[in-house]
Amino acid sequence: MQNWVGVVIAIAVVLQVAVLTALFFTTRRTMQKLEKTVTDLHERTGPILTRVQILLDDTQPKIATLVSDAAHIVYLARGQAQKVDRVFTDAADRFRGQLLHIDRILTGTMEAVEDAGTQFKQSFWRPVQKASALVQGIKVGLDLLRARKGRSSGSPEPSAEQEEELFI
Repeated sequence: MQNWVGVVIAIAVVLQVAVLTALFFTTRRTMQKLEKTVTDLHERTGPILTRVQILLDDTQPKIATLVSDAAHIVYLARGQAQKVDRVFTDAADRFRGQLLHIDRILTGTMEAVEDAGTQFKQSFWRPVQKASALVQGIKVGLDLLRARKGRSSGSPEPSAEQEEELFI
């Protein structure tokens, strides 16, 4: 029985050596294919990476200049916007002041016109009213004189109309 065990162990060892040898050759073949693929990939990507590096080296100063110019433009635009804001604020303040000045002038003019109207009324209409009252008084006086003349010629009493005129 011991022979059988030795034979089985020997067969098992030979089988293991055969399997390990097959695994070794398969792994070696896979490694060679992998190395070939990596080499091909490196050969293909090497020029692309070189071009990309050259492109980045060329564009980096341009991009830096572009960013610097954009920052300067923003700075100038901000300054101009502040100037425009100041100009509009100043213009609005001046316009507001001019409107107040015009309002004062118009208010003064309206007051002067109103005063002139009041003075015209006092200087023109009062004398007209006095003259009218004077003419009315003269009329009443004349009517009274006529009435007396008429009474002396035969009418004993003044008419009601004449008395009413005297009352006014």
